[in-house]
Amino acid sequence: MGVIMAARGPAPTAGIPVLILKEGTQRTTGAEALRSNMMAAITISEMLRTTYGPRGMDKMLVDTLGDVTITNDGATILDKMDVQHPAAKMLVQIAKGQDDEVGDGTKTSVIFAGELLKAAEDLLAKEVHPTVIINGYKKALEEAIKYAESISKEVDINDLETLKKIASTALTSKAVHGVRDLFSEIAVKAVKQVAEFRDNRIYVDLDNIQIIKKHGGSLADTQLIYGIVLDKEVVHPGMPKRVEKAKIALIDAPLEIEKTEIDAEIRISDPEMMRKFLEQKENILKDMVEKIAATGANVVICQKGIDDVAQHFLAKKGILAVRRVKRSDMEKLERATGGRIVSNIEDLTPNDLGYAELVEERKVGEDKMVFVEGTKDPKAVSILIRGGLERVVDEAERSLRDALSVVADVLRNPRIVYGGGAFEAEIAKFVRDYASKVSGKEQLAVLAFAKALEGIISALVENAGLDPIDMLSDLRSAHSKPEGVKYGINVFKGKVDDMEALGVIEPLAVKVNALKAGTEAATLILRIDDIVAASKAKEEKKEEKKKEEEEKKEE
Repeated sequence: MGVIMAARGPAPTAGIPVLILKEGTQRTTGAEALRSNMMAAITISEMLRTTYGPRGMDKMLVDTLGDVTITNDGATILDKMDVQHPAAKMLVQIAKGQDDEVGDGTKTSVIFAGELLKAAEDLLAKEVHPTVIINGYKKALEEAIKYAESISKEVDINDLETLKKIASTALTSKAVHGVRDLFSEIAVKAVKQVAEFRDNRIYVDLDNIQIIKKHGGSLADTQLIYGIVLDKEVVHPGMPKRVEKAKIALIDAPLEIEKTEIDAEIRISDPEMMRKFLEQKENILKDMVEKIAATGANVVICQKGIDDVAQHFLAKKGILAVRRVKRSDMEKLERATGGRIVSNIEDLTPNDLGYAELVEERKVGEDKMVFVEGTKDPKAVSILIRGGLERVVDEAERSLRDALSVVADVLRNPRIVYGGGAFEAEIAKFVRDYASKVSGKEQLAVLAFAKALEGIISALVENAGLDPIDMLSDLRSAHSKPEGVKYGINVFKGKVDDMEALGVIEPLAVKVNALKAGTEAATLILRIDDIVAASKAKEEKKEEKKKEEEEKKEE
């Protein structure tokens, strides 16, 4: 049955049903549509709420194939959940955007969006129009961002201790809590190593940090390698397994004789001709190896295949070779060793060779891997993560990526704010004061924005098993003092504490981005007052099949 709308017009046509939308389409309008969207978004926010903060819990996600993921990383939880509701999908996209932009703060943005929508529910019940709420939220956000800039503190990007504290704060709520000192040190060293100074600003591409995971050992065995680790083994048993002062040829060409595009037939009438034919193939491969050896290379890393005969000649020359290396790893090797990827062996010169103090095959867990380390000033590095369980190693990788991201954020924009709810409490206090300058019903929306900020603190406190009312009142009291900006909640001791002394600091970019993303998501949902959902194609096909079957039976 299609959606019927009564036509408006002169009396003769009044009351005639007009079919506007396709059959099977569902339409929800007005308050019902808004309520449906808000409920979906708030539900997603509530799901993430329990994972927030150092005392947050983890989620176990099982996909359709039965693969298990145990994590409390906001972006991963939302990514792995197969969300169906269109409004809930918006929150997933907002979280993904936050993750892509700053790499952390996904839970903050989603919980904040949920809190804004909860606050909007109360206002809608008081018959405040959604547009008024949206305008109030936007005004509050603008002022909050300006104030956030003014209370943020500039940091020296060469102050490694401060950078470690920032990384450590990002890791506090993760499963790797026990080794966060080691992980934060690795994160700082890795990001500082790959950072580049361009056009008077620092540029950090985290793709230049290679993360290799191998379960076995413990998280404490995780190490930073100033070079690249290849998840491959040396191709020939006769080759050296360790080369010091390595001169590395990076080759993007097969060390084998490629088959021709056209089919050809060679008629061989006697064994001598056959021998010459095989010799010719050997000579071509021998020439290739001679050309490589002539440049002084003692390590060959090839993106394509290496023929068995070529392997034999390389082994005779004492050259270590690795084949079928990923393009992304080849590019990282180029940045790490200072070499140049060559697509034609004829073009290879001594100037194209990269350098490393050591290239060695080592056994890691059950697999053999080739370590290229000790390069001069590598602009690409590797982190080898170890851990007892595969799930632990996966979660360690997600945690480490967050730590790398926050360090990169601070290098790009060296301003920090205090964590533990200190930032949210200070902004909420400021927004409440600002509300008195806003006239009309928009003032209610500005106050709701402040309430939503405190909702984030409540989540932090509740997850630690503390009383949110007591903690919030203590926190407000602390922030009424001039130096109150640095006071937040110490969830381990259950009291308001000095976050500067505890070293709980976060990048300004992460916090500001989370506020923007959360407000955008909430205002986007508040704007929708009509949902027109087309009928699902599969259901239509099923109905058509049923009709066909019924018709056949009748015949």
